[in-house]
Amino acid sequence: MAKDLYGIGSRISHPDFGKGVVTGINSLTYSVTFIDSGEEEIAKNDDRIMIIERIDPDHDQVSLWDVEQSLLGILKKWAGEPGLVPLGQKWRKGTILMQPFDRSLKPKEVPIDDFFHKIVMLRDRLRVMEQKINASKGLEEDEKVELQQYITRIYGTLTTFNVLFDDRDHYFVGSSSK
Repeated sequence: MAKDLYGIGSRISHPDFGKGVVTGINSLTYSVTFIDSGEEEIAKNDDRIMIIERIDPDHDQVSLWDVEQSLLGILKKWAGEPGLVPLGQKWRKGTILMQPFDRSLKPKEVPIDDFFHKIVMLRDRLRVMEQKINASKGLEEDEKVELQQYITRIYGTLTTFNVLFDDRDHYFVGSSSK
């Protein structure tokens, strides 16, 4: 289990990536080099980590760089700046193929990473719009409620794209899900 801290050199197994070696430690993640998939960041609290050979971690686990990065993350979060939203593992490096009904027309292929980035930007802009509506002094309360309900219905329309997200906390949630 991932409850214990693993040091650099620990050998692990992960169901998504196979066998690997811990090559770096950050405040929230391990950098692991896997035999089949190369380097990946794995959350320290990922309970799917199976230890093959444990190496004790160094006593100085948190560097100044780690502290700075954590502080920057907190500041970005409170400043309303969007954080990193991971694409679901099974979709990485995939494509979306849009085929017109008329087969004589050329299909359009789009990298799914680019498409996902646009979806995340849309969601983040909707959140900013919500904040601006709530903070608006020029709108009456009933107008704010009406606009909020409209935005909630927009989120509900976008729930189809939840399949692309790696983490349920990033899902679109409409009014029927609240």
